[in-house]
Amino acid sequence: MKLSYPIIDRYILGKYLKTFLLWLVIIIVIVITFDVSEKLDDFIRNNAPTNEIIFKYYCNFIPNFFSLYGPLFVFISTLFFTSKMAGNTEIIAILGSGISYKRLLRPYFHGGLILALLILVVGNFVIPRSNVTLKAFEGKYIKTSKRSFYSNLHFQTSKGVQVSTFTYDVKNRSAVHFTQDSYDSVGNLADRLFANKLEFDTATSEWVAYQYSHRTFSGNTETLETQPMKRLRLNLDPSDFNEATKQIATMNSIELYHHIQREKMRGSGAVIVTKLEFYQRLLNPLAFLVMTFIGVAISSRKSRGGLGVHLAIGISLAFAFIVFMRVCSVYASNGNLPPFLAVLLPQLVFGIAAYILIRKAPK
Repeated sequence: MKLSYPIIDRYILGKYLKTFLLWLVIIIVIVITFDVSEKLDDFIRNNAPTNEIIFKYYCNFIPNFFSLYGPLFVFISTLFFTSKMAGNTEIIAILGSGISYKRLLRPYFHGGLILALLILVVGNFVIPRSNVTLKAFEGKYIKTSKRSFYSNLHFQTSKGVQVSTFTYDVKNRSAVHFTQDSYDSVGNLADRLFANKLEFDTATSEWVAYQYSHRTFSGNTETLETQPMKRLRLNLDPSDFNEATKQIATMNSIELYHHIQREKMRGSGAVIVTKLEFYQRLLNPLAFLVMTFIGVAISSRKSRGGLGVHLAIGISLAFAFIVFMRVCSVYASNGNLPPFLAVLLPQLVFGIAAYILIRKAPK
């Protein structure tokens, strides 16, 4: 039996996708124009080839832009074409023909689902790959300066071995006030290694510890070894200190999941930010559906103010949604809110708002 998609559904879905693509292209052209004017001096100063600017920078910049602002463009495009349909009494005609309001929402759901699935694939696998090229271009032609040191680092190098340092100098591969604590199987401190300064010798792949001390604990007995300078072979690499080498934006979601497990084992404080990135990739596509339903619920009512009133209400709600997402992320980064809840809560709250608006929409 041949299956056909109803004409009214094709009509609304076509308007949904065409209007979204139109808004996306317009905004991307505007953003790229401003970005070129801002970075033109960097491109000229660093002799960036035109083909690399186009294909390595801006072609990889667009997927990031789509992921970041896609829900907002979905919202605006839904408001735009649905308000025009309502203004032309098309919505009234559709409902007057016997089609229920719930049935009217089906092509909107299909459109939101298509974009949500697209961004789910793009955000989890395409964007991390494009970020590799993007960051390489930025490091070569735009961002010539890199972070030179890190402060107050605490992490685990292996099970039961905890490392901390006051500062780490990336350029010189040196740590100040370095401490390594080792714990036995029951969690008691077995030994503590301390160096006022620790430097990595690239020729021998050894660490050179200055003002070195090593305390060993056995029951109530403590032994102490001190030396002005000592060479050590530690289960430690300079890249373990350098957080900049762990670019979570360049990892696909499978790699990111394994990275989270390693960060948990190391006791790293960066695990919260990493979890936020992971859950945002999985849950943020829901925003396409949420913003679609809020948009159609607001704009399907014919009002005397027309599109202007709908845009004013819609942009206010979209701004509130973005601010709420940002606030939740900040609370999660400070450890006051679990990362999963911080990502899910804005979607849940505005999903409920969308449901209420749809229930109250004129039928």
